[in-house]
Amino acid sequence: MRSGSELVRLDVQRHVATITLDSPHNRNALSRRLVAELTDHLHEAAGSDGVRVIVLTHSGGTFCAGADLTEAVAGGMERGTSALLALLQTVAALSKPVVAVVRGHVRAGGLGLVGACDVALASEASTFAFNESLLGLAPAIISLTTRSRLAERDVARKCLTGVTFDGVEAARSGLVTQVVPVEELDAALAALVAEFGKVSPQGLRETKALLNRPLLERMEVDGPGLVALSARLFSTEEAREGMTAFRERRPASWVEQ
Repeated sequence: MRSGSELVRLDVQRHVATITLDSPHNRNALSRRLVAELTDHLHEAAGSDGVRVIVLTHSGGTFCAGADLTEAVAGGMERGTSALLALLQTVAALSKPVVAVVRGHVRAGGLGLVGACDVALASEASTFAFNESLLGLAPAIISLTTRSRLAERDVARKCLTGVTFDGVEAARSGLVTQVVPVEELDAALAALVAEFGKVSPQGLRETKALLNRPLLERMEVDGPGLVALSARLFSTEEAREGMTAFRERRPASWVEQ
């Protein structure tokens, strides 16, 4: 029996394992505890013989806000950056497809999580932003799972400016697979799950491995350097000012008024 205080919930119905990020108090930020629980649930779902597909969704209005800035300001991100890379590797390497279902907003590291999933469904009203540059950071680790999904001009504009864009733009640019009105999201998911239900388990496993091999190779080669870059940026005074300003809901010192 699992504790009712867990930040991530797992529910298995027939051949679908639904994993729900359930930490709305901090907008499902990637705290050390949430990342650990999510990783455990992903492995548990993948290890279940009856599960054909894993659905990753959320409670509250935000799918994932990225790094837990409270932890980052208080104690640095040396462990957190390594844990994020390991989480994205886990999603990409699982033997079963992972479908992200986004009903709300996604920021920073949350986009990396969406990018690591094999298929992503989102509502038209969802919003997305690579907002690291606004905080004195860079989308280092999450570039592994997002850059190849976006055209170079798209990724440059979105990452350099931190601009917010909606679900329609996320689909147009390739970050998500399909976008629908929020009231049609459940039907879109049901149709996708039905498609997976027709496919051989071996076919799913081997096709996912084939498709994700280049991504996993990039993670292995480039991941350690990007972890080091991310940890270094989090430790700078400029990033500390950016994160503090964000938490205090004020403009950072460098913002031109």
